[in-house]
Amino acid sequence: MAEAADAPASPPPPRANPELIGHADAEATLLDGWRSHRLAHAWLICGPTGIGKATLAYRFARFVLGAGGNLFGDAPDSLALDPGDPVFRRVAARGHGDLLTVERTYDEKAKRMRREIVVDDVRAVGPFLRHTASEGGWRVVVVDVADEMNVNAANALLKLLEEPPDKVLFLLVSHAPGRLLATIRSRCRRLLLRAVDEARVGDFLVRHRPTLEAGEAASLARLADGRPGRALRLADEGGLALYREVVALLSGAPEIDVEAVHGLAGRAARAGAEATYDTVMELLLQWLARMVRLGATGAAMREVVEGEGAAIRGLLARGSLEHWTGVWEKIGRLAADVDRVNLDRKQVVIAAFSALESRP
Repeated sequence: MAEAADAPASPPPPRANPELIGHADAEATLLDGWRSHRLAHAWLICGPTGIGKATLAYRFARFVLGAGGNLFGDAPDSLALDPGDPVFRRVAARGHGDLLTVERTYDEKAKRMRREIVVDDVRAVGPFLRHTASEGGWRVVVVDVADEMNVNAANALLKLLEEPPDKVLFLLVSHAPGRLLATIRSRCRRLLLRAVDEARVGDFLVRHRPTLEAGEAASLARLADGRPGRALRLADEGGLALYREVVALLSGAPEIDVEAVHGLAGRAARAGAEATYDTVMELLLQWLARMVRLGATGAAMREVVEGEGAAIRGLLARGSLEHWTGVWEKIGRLAADVDRVNLDRKQVVIAAFSALESRP
C-alpha cells in the first residue's frame, strides 16, 4: 500500500485532464471560431504524438457541450471548464449523451485491441447524429486517432463530413494528416499544435515525476522535442538511458559494436517489452532526422547527452544528406512493417543498425 501511495501522479487521460500545457494560440483560434458564430463543423487537430492534441480536443468538446461557458454572454478567455462542473464529470466518465468518441475497439475474436479503426466503429456515428441532442444543444464527435482508420472507415466518415446536421462538431485528432484521405482533409479546418517551450515541458515533468534529478528532467525535456506527454513516457520507459545507449552505438559507426546491438535488440524483443522496442526505434529515427536537419541547415548542435554531436559530425562526414535521408526512410519502413507483416523485432533492430554501416 505504501508503494502505491508513493507512486508519482500521472496526468489523467485526455477526456479527464483539465490541464493543457502550452498551445495558447490554438486555444485562441478555437475561441475565435466559437465567438464568430461561424464555427467550422470539423477540425483536424494535428501534431506529433504526446503534444496534447487529444487533451485539446476534449477540452474544446467540454467547452462546447457546456454552451461555451455562458449561454447569455460572451465566451470566456479560456476553454477551461471546472473539473467540478457536471459536464466535465460526465465527459470524464464517458457518460455524456451528446459526446461520441470513435477509437480503436477490442476485438473479441482475436482477444486484443484492434490495430485500426474499422468501419463499424464509424457507423455508430450515424445513429448518434440522427437523434436529437439529449441536452438540446451541440453534439460532438471526437475521432482519436483519425490516422488509425482503415480505408472503409475513412470513407464512411467522409460521407458524414459531407452533410453534417446543424450544431454538430467533429474533432479529428491526427499524428500524420498526410495519411488521411485528401477529401477528409479538405472538409476540415486544420489546427497545428506547435512544440511547447522546453522549460515548460521540464516544469511539467518535475511536477509529475518529482524523483527525477534536475539534469535528467532537463535532458528528457529536450529529448521530448516540445511534447509533454512524450517527456513523461520517456521518463517512465527509461528513455534517457536508452538514448545514451543508442548514441554510444552510433558513435562507433561505421564499425558498430555487433554484440552490443544484439544485446539491445534482444531486450527490445522480449515478451512484454513492446514499449522498449517502440522507444528504441523512435529514438533512432529521431536521431537520424535530427542529424539530417542539422546537416541541411547548419544549425548549432544542442546535445541531449554527451557525445552525440561528435557522432553526428562523424556520420555526416561519411555520406551525403541524400544517403542519410534514404537510410532514415529505410529504417522508418522497417519500423512500420513490424505489426503489418509480423516481422521479428530483434531482427528489425539489428537491421536498422546494420543500415547505418552501409557505405554511401
